[in-house]
Amino acid sequence: MHQLNDTIQINATKIQPKKILKEVFGYSEFRSLQKEIIHQVLQKRDTLAIMPTGGGKSLCYQIPALIFDGLTVVISPLISLMKDQVDQLKAYGVSAAYLNSSLPPKDYETALDQIRLNNLDLLYLAPETLLKDRVLKILLHSDVDCIAIDEAHCISEWGHDFRPEYRQLSAVTKRFENAVTLALTATATPRVQKDIAQSLELSDAQTFVASFNRKNLYLDIVSKSNPLQQTIDFINLHKNESGVIYCFSRKQVDELYQDLNANGFNALPYHAGLSETERTKNQEAFIKDEVDIIVATIAFGMGIDKPDVRFVVHYDMPKNIESYYQQIGRAGRDGLQAHCLFLFGYGDANKIRYFIGQKEGKERQIAEDHLQQLIAFAESYQCRRIKLLEYFGEQHRDQNCGMCDVCTGDIPQKSDITISAQKFLSTIVRTDQRFGYHHIIHILRGSRRKQVLALNHNKLSTFGIGKAVSTQEWKQIYRELLKRQVIVRDTEFKSLKLTPKAKEILVGDQKIYGIIDEPTVNERVKASRSEIESLNFNRDLFQLLRDKRSELARSEGVAPFIIFGDSTLIEMAYYYPQSMQSVLTIHGVGRAKAEKYGEAFLNVIVDFCEQHSLEERSRSTAAKKVRVKKALSKNSRPYEIGRLFNKGTSIKAIASQYRIKEGTVISNLLKFVRAGESISPTQLLNHSKLSEQTISDVELAFQKHGYDLLRPVFDALNEQVSYDELRLIQLYNLAKNNCFFLVHNSKKGSQN
Repeated sequence: MHQLNDTIQINATKIQPKKILKEVFGYSEFRSLQKEIIHQVLQKRDTLAIMPTGGGKSLCYQIPALIFDGLTVVISPLISLMKDQVDQLKAYGVSAAYLNSSLPPKDYETALDQIRLNNLDLLYLAPETLLKDRVLKILLHSDVDCIAIDEAHCISEWGHDFRPEYRQLSAVTKRFENAVTLALTATATPRVQKDIAQSLELSDAQTFVASFNRKNLYLDIVSKSNPLQQTIDFINLHKNESGVIYCFSRKQVDELYQDLNANGFNALPYHAGLSETERTKNQEAFIKDEVDIIVATIAFGMGIDKPDVRFVVHYDMPKNIESYYQQIGRAGRDGLQAHCLFLFGYGDANKIRYFIGQKEGKERQIAEDHLQQLIAFAESYQCRRIKLLEYFGEQHRDQNCGMCDVCTGDIPQKSDITISAQKFLSTIVRTDQRFGYHHIIHILRGSRRKQVLALNHNKLSTFGIGKAVSTQEWKQIYRELLKRQVIVRDTEFKSLKLTPKAKEILVGDQKIYGIIDEPTVNERVKASRSEIESLNFNRDLFQLLRDKRSELARSEGVAPFIIFGDSTLIEMAYYYPQSMQSVLTIHGVGRAKAEKYGEAFLNVIVDFCEQHSLEERSRSTAAKKVRVKKALSKNSRPYEIGRLFNKGTSIKAIASQYRIKEGTVISNLLKFVRAGESISPTQLLNHSKLSEQTISDVELAFQKHGYDLLRPVFDALNEQVSYDELRLIQLYNLAKNNCFFLVHNSKKGSQN
């Protein structure tokens, strides 16, 4: 990959995108591919950018918009997102507006006047708005430098969200001869990428494809049994956190949000059956932290640009992998960990197939292919990321991602179910493959129900031979047989049919292994607990800063995150900045926001520090290795894990023994060392998968940014080193420091 200079020559004027990145948006480093894409756009070269949700796509046109003399037009189908994006830009001091059907007539006319007067840097439009003669005429008489087409996958009939109006965009963009075209999307397979380029006539465009891997998302797939109870158990693990729950139908949305409220949660619905006013009201309540949970339909797109969504639940199955990926992408946009739970059930697949059956020809075949690929993804016992990234044409080299239910051991061990499977299959054969699984289970468990007796099925040789197996266990066996396509379910009559695979099992030529005991949500290890819990910052100050943010947000009528995100407040609660100059060094604080909000937050920080005799931490002071002791019981999990590690047990073996992820072992070792205990630094490095050069780069980044906050180090390394690896190096340095401290004290003691 070619190296780029931060200074780009345009119209004989030196422009510094990195300076804008810091001074306007408050970020010190570009994320993966941002610099390269911005360079292409500034050179007026058409570009196709495939970047994951939360990967920083918007900066790829927002920074050029502040450099170009003319207007940047952003086309997006997500009408509900536009207001938040414009509010966010205005908070940064950027001149921006939007035009769509949700605007009152007076505001619509005001926006048009701003275009005519050349007062805008950015204009957001729905595609149907751009196609209106009046709007198009005004834009054609304006100086348009860039046209950014967001959600570009909507132009492809091979995509999951095809929109016919997108097909008309190429004819329009060609009329803006001096404008560069930038197409962006988060969800595009190689086939869809090719279709986007052809449809927009971007034959000479350079394509940039960032990794689809959202490392901070914990991917979790659970067999759907009692979905309401499963969802309630899950949300109880994420109290007072923001989350989105996706359902298949409007009816399901309405039932679920009412059930959640009846159980003490704060939830609102969002679907196409609600009035536009009610949808807008509910979305704003969610964005402004007035409600924790939004329950939404899968079919109805929801433009939520809220960075602190900590969980996404698929209560019902999405239609395809693209939809799944896009919807989990609502979570963790602030870079902190988030949990994505998918309740997987074959009944949902049948519902989707019913609607696929209403389609015809090519459209029907594409939809069926998409569903089959999603089911294969959900059924796999392989690392979730391997299958997910493979779908988008990306190879995931690491066999254990440490951030999915498979890799963390959250799925139970498979056991030999061959004998039980033979009993189940034999009963299907003896009932002429005419009945569903409920009836088969009734026979196996010796039920005296009317239908069983009326059909003389109590006389079958398999009647009652499965009494020792519970109904729930038989249901799991049935699911495993379906999953492995040993049996299929008739979509019309729900009867079970045997496939050729069944014969091999019945005659004993093939064994079958599966999961019988599906653990409850509470029993599963939750690897996605917010990373905030493991950070060393002042939580009391953090809460005061959140309260101040909420107060300012209410007075301005904007979402709290538009003022500052959680990661910004965390840094403030760690570094205790005491001046405006220090505030400007905090992640996410640009000049406009510092001028507008800096004093209000400084007052809170200064007052708090005076009350608690705290001093500002400079970056260099924070970088020094400080030995902090925290009391630790010898009966605690961190103490047990620390002792095991010191006996030579590897991190991987400890994770397996306690059935936790390796990152959780590292977190426990951090607690052990912070309590003043000693562990072998060398043994820790043996666990790292990083090269010596990369470890050296990580060390330098820690020395520059401090050892307690991982986000600045993660950003400084261009997001190329995982949080688990950063924690390992963080622990390595703390362990080295402890060893030095203990040896030094020991020498002093012997001298005395």
